[in-house]
Amino acid sequence: MSTETVSIASLGAKGDGVAHTAEGPVFVPYTLPGETVAIARVRSQGMLISLARPSPDRVEPPCRHFGPDGVGGTCGGCVLQHMEKRAYNGFKRQILVDALKSQGIDGKVGETIEAFPHQRRRMVLTVRRRDGQIVIGINQAETHHVVPLQECPIAADAIISRLDALKLIAKASGCDAFRIVVTVTLTGLDVSLEGVQGGLKEPQRRAVTTAVLGLRDIARVSINGEILIEPAAPMLDFGGARVVLPPGGFTQATREAEEAMAALAIAHIGKAKRVADLFAGIGTFALRLGRTSSVHAVESEDKAVKALDRAARTTMGLKPVTTERRDLFRRPLTPQELKTYDAVIFDPPRAGAEAQCRELSLSSVKRLVAVSCNPLTLARDLSILIKGGYRLTSVTPIDQFLWSSHVEAVALLER
Repeated sequence: MSTETVSIASLGAKGDGVAHTAEGPVFVPYTLPGETVAIARVRSQGMLISLARPSPDRVEPPCRHFGPDGVGGTCGGCVLQHMEKRAYNGFKRQILVDALKSQGIDGKVGETIEAFPHQRRRMVLTVRRRDGQIVIGINQAETHHVVPLQECPIAADAIISRLDALKLIAKASGCDAFRIVVTVTLTGLDVSLEGVQGGLKEPQRRAVTTAVLGLRDIARVSINGEILIEPAAPMLDFGGARVVLPPGGFTQATREAEEAMAALAIAHIGKAKRVADLFAGIGTFALRLGRTSSVHAVESEDKAVKALDRAARTTMGLKPVTTERRDLFRRPLTPQELKTYDAVIFDPPRAGAEAQCRELSLSSVKRLVAVSCNPLTLARDLSILIKGGYRLTSVTPIDQFLWSSHVEAVALLER
């Protein structure tokens, strides 16, 4: 390991500062462009030792767990708490600009829709048993060491205020190492224990059930996708439609980002009579769009399809919302199937929707909404659509993973 002084030229895609040296780029976490820093270096990785010249964009991190000197270890959940908000929002936008440029797209990228503290309603926490005590927290960056959570400025208060309850549930399980996915719902916390090796034996199942019965604000506990106890069905609201979240089911990390994405989609789709919602999940967009349009929602995950269908059938005032279970990676909708739709919205996983976009590029659909959590696969998919004759009217970066290097985007296209 060598020690040296370097100048930080830019931020990398993961939020690390990048210094250019004779041996190549060196990535230094917790640094900012324009800074001169002393680092300990191992090949292309640098560890911050001291700041010789700080950036004017450097601010005091709000969380005790953040940074190389964080109490109890460095939490790996945030990477940019030390960056001033204006510069930080610009960084998020630039990630999207650079991804589009990599595909030769000079699109109109809007300003970042901001995320704010305590908006995260869905958190993945790591659980470990140490010397008979339960530790709940987030892994230290690049390690398996769990930093015990004492505060979290990104998490909803409903999660942080119930850490003791989560510890009681984890202790009752008798397990030594697993994850807890906790989601704030209208009826309480949905607690999903995942990665529990071999499941739970009957005594542990009874212990968890007993623990939950003595707690408030716990809607449901599930183990590896199996419901163990459900005092109240965990409900989410999508534009007035109530949906029961399936065990371990996906929903957007913040309600505010979800509503911003939905508003952009609804405004672009306008008065379309028939809409296809592809990779529809549990109905984040389909149920909102159903207020003004007939919607066909396509999703591969069986529990999600059933939850969406149940919500559509029990919500008053919707136009017809139909569902189809289908793997769009293997069997995308064809131009022939798409010809009955005025608009299509798609929100795929990080891998993107390459196969579906190739079919869309040959279709006659007038308006498209592309929602993505991965700027690189979004840029690839948009390139396919643009080559197929679509015009990109706008791309909006949306931040819902505060102080991370992740950014969502909503792209609007039309023929």
